[in-house]
Amino acid sequence: MMLIPKGALVVSCQARADNPLHGPIFMSAMARAAAAGGAQGFRANGAEDVAAIRAISTLPIIGISKVWDDRFPVYITPDFDSASRIAAAGADIIALDATPRPRNGEPVDRLIARIRNELKREVFADVSTLEEGKAASAHGASYIATTLSGYTDETAATKADGPDLDLLSALVAAVSTPVIAEGRFDTPDLVAAAFERGAHAVVVGTAITNPREITKKFVHATQRRAV
Repeated sequence: MMLIPKGALVVSCQARADNPLHGPIFMSAMARAAAAGGAQGFRANGAEDVAAIRAISTLPIIGISKVWDDRFPVYITPDFDSASRIAAAGADIIALDATPRPRNGEPVDRLIARIRNELKREVFADVSTLEEGKAASAHGASYIATTLSGYTDETAATKADGPDLDLLSALVAAVSTPVIAEGRFDTPDLVAAAFERGAHAVVVGTAITNPREITKKFVHATQRRAV
């Protein structure tokens, strides 16, 4: 069953510990505001935030569990235990890092299979390359997302260029799995461009839900003007 409607805007409601909006009460309020604006789903980190958003909405939640470990580059839902916690909290879909990088957890193919078979949840595969997307699709992921393009050593050079629309187009052409555009889509025009390239849905985060970073952009513009 496809939970994310075609043409949907999904809003990522996340705030790290150093952000004044960190905490489930703020993320649930952010989700409520996003839903009132027309969002058709959410992406949220951690069992507490997922549970808080589930309490106020029936829209689909893409849950992740960030597990930081200095020994490994993979931190987005790296193992089955982290996936289980967010499933129990109310996530409909489990997102995970689907790159082949070292992780403290099950290999990607086994993790996808366990989430689908044991947790009975859809899987949202965050990838950085076409090859990773093809592999995740073959392993049974429900959605393939461009989330990690620009955030791996192999793709770091793409980050400065904005969203990786070329990867989006390549994935749409290569896999039958719905492809989600995510990563640096920070204007309505870029969201529209993603749909023109064949995206099933688009995830937007910072540009909607992080006032601190939005403010920094405006302040940077005033500083340039002052010079």
